[in-house]
Amino acid sequence: MIKLTQQQVRELETPEVVPPRIVNPWTGETFVVLPVEEYQRLKADEYDDSPWTREELQTLAWEAGKPMGWEDMDEYDDVPEEP
Repeated sequence: MIKLTQQQVRELETPEVVPPRIVNPWTGETFVVLPVEEYQRLKADEYDDSPWTREELQTLAWEAGKPMGWEDMDEYDDVPEEP
């Protein structure tokens, strides 16, 4: 665990951006600082960060294509998958 300096604590108390961001000076990678309770809420059971299934991707593609007139493309549903 990293302990913050008094100056860092003051900056977290009145952040310019919410959630506050910190930057690793060696890598340039940016992180956000969240209270533990908020982090736990995001990681709770209802949050699913697993990859989308093929069925979910096909459903999203179908829904996105409807406004473009793709609703008559049923003949392409049976195209075999590439090996």
